Amino acid sequence: MDAPCLDIPAGFKPFAGAGTFFSVLGPLYRRCTEDDRSVLGLRVAAQHANHIGVAHGGMLTTLADGALGINLSRHPRYNRPLVTVNLNTDFLSSAQLGEWLEARVEFRRLGGRLAFADCLVSAGERLVLRATGVFAVADTGRKPAGDAR
Repeated sequence: MDAPCLDIPAGFKPFAGAGTFFSVLGPLYRRCTEDDRSVLGLRVAAQHANHIGVAHGGMLTTLADGALGINLSRHPRYNRPLVTVNLNTDFLSSAQLGEWLEARVEFRRLGGRLAFADCLVSAGERLVLRATGVFAVADTGRKPAGDAR
């Protein structure tokens, strides 16, 4: 069963700036906060579900990993791509078809080569996933994905 076609919350705009891999995850939406962070949003649809009809854990983990990487890469301290070194996830509840998910990031420690941050994925007031990540500065010379402001 497909998720119902529901409205996208105010302030969110389609987001394609996370690269080709994340285009398969979407459609993704982004809302910029007052402190210049990106909140990623996604409506759970059939392609996001596992065999029991709830959001697949791999999809939720990918959403959190992407939100962490995008926000860290856009931080003024780095302003370049960072890559995942370690990612821990805790699944706190399931996300149902049709639910709107938001992934928010908090920075914990921003070092010269390593950055530590947390991501909370929620469906309304209910927490769905908590992720903690360690990211390393990538020496690619490229600008970070999603820097289309």
